[in-house]
Amino acid sequence: MSILNLLFTKDGLIYQIIKNKSVLEEKSYFVDEESPKDFIVGKLEDILIKQRYDEVSVVSALNHFTLMPEGFEGHDSGYDLIAFNAPVDKENEELMLSVNKKFKLQFYYTFPREFYQKIKDLSIPIKFNFSGEKFLNSINNKNNKEIHINLYHNQCEFFAISNKKIILYNNLDVNSDVDFLYFVMFTLSKIGFGINDTNFYVYGETTENETFISELQKFVKNLKVVYDNVPNKNFILN
Repeated sequence: MSILNLLFTKDGLIYQIIKNKSVLEEKSYFVDEESPKDFIVGKLEDILIKQRYDEVSVVSALNHFTLMPEGFEGHDSGYDLIAFNAPVDKENEELMLSVNKKFKLQFYYTFPREFYQKIKDLSIPIKFNFSGEKFLNSINNKNNKEIHINLYHNQCEFFAISNKKIILYNNLDVNSDVDFLYFVMFTLSKIGFGINDTNFYVYGETTENETFISELQKFVKNLKVVYDNVPNKNFILN
């Protein structure tokens, strides 16, 4: 069985081709100043016609989202709720829903309609999910107060959890380690998490973001790198 995994971030696309649970191919594409306007959509088209797939799994880490309790049924207001966090273009964005049974939450998020339609046109089984839901489902929550940070290329998402309840989730562009470190510390003060009694867990592109981690270690007492992405084994995709 041939499975295509796709991860969309704010400025990139990562794909894996898996056959019988073995990663056959993996590659990342990121937009830079010299990239053409339709760089990502062009790469997506190339990936989709690379071979025949039996199934496609899509994860969106794009930061157009909102978080609601499980059971919320106001789906018609999904776009409006997301608009409180990020600009919404109803004509060009598909409204999506991911439910997390483990913590009884659901994520409304938007996904570029152009990407959505090209993937759907394959006419094979396709699974769409939001990175926050997938990340949350992988977390083993044990302690009283915890911060879980998942690092990407120039981006991160994090959860604040207390007594097995989600206090806060955010998905941020990371333009500098200093800015993100300040934001983490500011967030702790606002939600009442003390530096010494909070456990920090870091996942994802930890090697790429080692400066941020080393700076964070100067301020926090309890920090553990749980998972570091390695070639052919990206945490968010598996």
